[in-house]
Amino acid sequence: MGIISILVMGLIAGFIGSKIVNKSGSGLVMDIVIGVVGAFVGGFIGQLLFHVGIDHFGLYGIIMSIFGAVIVLYAYHMVRGSQS
Repeated sequence: MGIISILVMGLIAGFIGSKIVNKSGSGLVMDIVIGVVGAFVGGFIGQLLFHVGIDHFGLYGIIMSIFGAVIVLYAYHMVRGSQS
């Protein structure tokens, strides 16, 4: 997968994950960062559970990326919330 498609999938996953977790986006850059990290987390989990990684821009890749972004967002909010 090319860098542009990773960024696009990361943006989509981060935006949807932000809407699921905190009902508002975290900003364009943060949505992309969380989405890309979430895509890797989702791909890792998909590889462990289903023996299929995220290697294409499709429904499975988006779903696993969103799932990973939600996990990353919950972890981010737990760490950020404990520092306040």
